[in-house]
Amino acid sequence: MAEARQRKWHVFQTKDELSVAIAKYTAHLSAKFCKEKGLFTVVLSGGGLIDWLCKLLEPPYKDSIEWSKWHVFWVDERVGIPNKNIYAIDKHYAADGNAEHCAALYEECLRNLVKQNILPLCPNGKYPQFDLQLLGMGPDGHMASLFPGHPQINVKDKWVTHITDSPKLPPRRITFTLPVINSASYNLMAVCDDHTEQCPRSIADIFKHNNLALPAAHLTAHVETMWYLDKAAASLL
Repeated sequence: MAEARQRKWHVFQTKDELSVAIAKYTAHLSAKFCKEKGLFTVVLSGGGLIDWLCKLLEPPYKDSIEWSKWHVFWVDERVGIPNKNIYAIDKHYAADGNAEHCAALYEECLRNLVKQNILPLCPNGKYPQFDLQLLGMGPDGHMASLFPGHPQINVKDKWVTHITDSPKLPPRRITFTLPVINSASYNLMAVCDDHTEQCPRSIADIFKHNNLALPAAHLTAHVETMWYLDKAAASLL
């Protein structure tokens, strides 16, 4: 375990070890928040991260996690979570339709959940506070759909924003804004199975130089910001 600039990180030798660690971390926080407030709000990013969560569907976690108390955002439906507790972005609508309108609809959904006391506001009262966000980083240092050189990283007056010229397909997307991401109680960034040469360079730029040109370098959280890296991603640290 290591720490620098309030970031904690751990390097894993295999994808399986990293998957087990993500499951353990998530299960611990699920138990903590379900006990404290009767529910658990978790944000999942797409890509390989969903596959890395497969250990949650195996013993000892599968039968011990209180799935019915989970409220899940940006997720593909794989476990026994009630449909009413899943708040997914319609990626096809965002990609093929009006991304700006889609972002507004998703923000309205979040604001309604605040009114229903499912989502609390963070201490400054401006943004929703999720219990845990499980994030991934692209080789260029992007996270969510916040990309280097694009203005969405600077949006502060919205909870959800949109992009129409994403450098990664599809070009039209919607994304949580940086203040919403950083308002989470816990943020876990997992970087694994990226075989590009750019990925370890981006990791080194973030951890050694705090290169804020890379969106992932801005990642913080109210309680803990944890990075789980495989040995390839951490090779230049």
